[in-house]
Amino acid sequence: MVKDHNEFDDVDDFPPIVRPPAGHAGSSAGARGATTGAGRMPGVVMRNDEFLQSPPARPLRILGEYLYPATIFRDERVTDTITFFGSARLKPPADLLKPGDASDASDESATGLQAYEKYYVESMEMARAITAWSLEYAEPAGRRVLVMTGGGPGIMEAANRGAQLAGGQSAGLSIQLPFEEDPNPYVSPNLNFNFQYFFMRKYWFLYFARALMVFPGGFGTLDELFETLTLQQTRHINNVIPVFLFGKSFWERLIDFKFLAECGMISERDLSLFHIVDSVPEAMQHLEPILRTAVLER
Repeated sequence: MVKDHNEFDDVDDFPPIVRPPAGHAGSSAGARGATTGAGRMPGVVMRNDEFLQSPPARPLRILGEYLYPATIFRDERVTDTITFFGSARLKPPADLLKPGDASDASDESATGLQAYEKYYVESMEMARAITAWSLEYAEPAGRRVLVMTGGGPGIMEAANRGAQLAGGQSAGLSIQLPFEEDPNPYVSPNLNFNFQYFFMRKYWFLYFARALMVFPGGFGTLDELFETLTLQQTRHINNVIPVFLFGKSFWERLIDFKFLAECGMISERDLSLFHIVDSVPEAMQHLEPILRTAVLER
């Protein structure tokens, strides 16, 4: 995988691309030395892996992480997504654990996580309910509401698994991270992506999003949550994306949102950007009218 960094702040500081010697097949000089008969046409730049993985080619890699997913989503007729965030460290309950699951791995911190195993089940059942709704209502109307995750274990695996149990497909936007070395086995192969750039991955998490399902998680979950809330608070995103926080006891202990409003750090109306819920039926009660308006009445 390409390691991008900010070591080269000026194009003049980029390290040189290693080129074959003049007259060598594939070199520019050789290709132009046709009078000697020794040269051949050099390969096209898009097949030059050395260049494509170099710092000067970073814009091409970024563009690729826009165009490739856009093409796949178009071909797969994806029109709307429900994006799931939550801890990659959560394990399924013992009765749901299968060999080969991305969540089937030893972890020193697992003991403290056992109290949150129920959210694996909640994520799975929420994704199953959303996918079943899409199959029954959205797809006959020419729309496709897809469950989307970060492609890893834990809450993400559970959501992809739930979509599969409902008989539907789901997307996984993987990236190389601790606890997320490989995509989970429930991501649909035709909607399985591997990103290099966090910001392009974030773009696709929200581009089609009609709602966010946010389960207990760590820094990554909180990052995605507050970024989405900020984009909506500041009106820097066109879509209205309701946010559902699963687990009242977790979220009310972790963040005192009302205190932020009382202090004037956020507005009272900002509290309407999210719903704290405790069950799949409660979440679906709020979500279904949103989906009917955003998807079926467009």
